Amino acid sequence: MIILGIETSCDETGVAIYDGDRGLVSDFVYSQVKTHAKYGGVVPELASRDHVRKLSPLVSDALGAAGMDANELDGVAYTAGPGLSGALLTGAGFARALAWSLDIPALGVHHMEAHLLAPMLDDPAPKTPFLALLVSGGHTQLVEVRNIGDYRILGESLDDAAGEAFDKVAKMLELGYPGGPAIEQLALSGQRGDLRFPRPMTDRPGLDFSFSGLKTAVLTELGSDIRRHRPADIALAFSDAVIDTFVIKCRRALEHSRQSQLVVAGGVSANQALRSALYGLGSDMGVAVFFPALRFATDNGAMIAYAGYRRMMAGERDGPAYGVRPRWPLDELERVTGAART
Repeated sequence: MIILGIETSCDETGVAIYDGDRGLVSDFVYSQVKTHAKYGGVVPELASRDHVRKLSPLVSDALGAAGMDANELDGVAYTAGPGLSGALLTGAGFARALAWSLDIPALGVHHMEAHLLAPMLDDPAPKTPFLALLVSGGHTQLVEVRNIGDYRILGESLDDAAGEAFDKVAKMLELGYPGGPAIEQLALSGQRGDLRFPRPMTDRPGLDFSFSGLKTAVLTELGSDIRRHRPADIALAFSDAVIDTFVIKCRRALEHSRQSQLVVAGGVSANQALRSALYGLGSDMGVAVFFPALRFATDNGAMIAYAGYRRMMAGERDGPAYGVRPRWPLDELERVTGAART
C-alpha cells in the first residue's frame, strides 16, 4: 500500500509518500518560520494561505522524487487535528479532493499520534508497549502506549505546553520566534552559578506538568535586576529547569508503568540537551530510549503518511462526511482493530 501524507496543522506544509514495501520514498517540508517571525508567533490566516499556495507544488515534487504517478497511490492521509482550524481545513479539503479525483480512500490522522509513531520510521524502532513523552508547542503529555490507538494519559500540562513556554521565555529575552531553537543556542554560551529556577510540580506526587510558574520566575528575574545575570545564563537556567522536570517525571512514569522503553517525540524532542539527559536516564534505569530523527521531530508529512498507512492497512477509511478537530484528545482514538504489537 502506498500512502500520500499531508500535514497542515500549523506553520509547516509537509508532504510525503510512504510505501509499505520500500518505506519512506519522498518527504518535503515547507517552513513558514520567516513569514511568522516578524509577528512573534503564528498568524493563523497567513498560515492557511501559505498552505494553499504550497500544497499542489509539494505533492508534485513528492511524486517526482518517488518516481511515481498519482494513479499509483492507494490512499491519502491528512492531519485532521489537533491544530489551527483554518490550516487543518486547508489540508483536509485538498486531501479529500485529491483522493476523490483518484477514486482512492482518504483518512484523517491525529497529529499527536503521528508524532508518537515518528520514531518507527527509523531502525531500530520501538515496539509496543512503551511509555511516550510528547513535547511540542501545543502539547506536553506522558502516555502509556499499549498499541496503536490504545493510549492511557498518565500526565499532562495543566497550563502551557513546554514548547509554548520556550517561545514565551524567548520573547522575554528578545530572541524572536521560534523560541525553542533560539533558547537552545543561547544556552550553549551560558554558565551555571547561583541562578536556579524551580522544577515545577516535582515536589509532590503525580505526573502532571505546569510551566506557568517557571515563566513567572524568569520574568521576575528579568524584572528585578536584569544586569545580575547574562541572558545566556538565564536561558541555560530555564532550559535546565525544564529538562530536569522531564527527567524527574519520566523516571516516575517509568517506575509506575514498569515499561522498558521510552519514546520521546514532538518538536521539543529536537533539543540536544533534552536528548542527552533522557539517554542518561535510560542508561541509569536500563530503559531503551527512542527519539525520532531530527527531520521527523518537528511537523512533517512523513509521520502523517506512516500513521495513515498503519490505520489504512487495518481497513480504516473516512466516511462521506468529514471535518477537522482543532481540539482532539489523544485518548479518544480507537485502537487499530486486530493490530499486532509493533
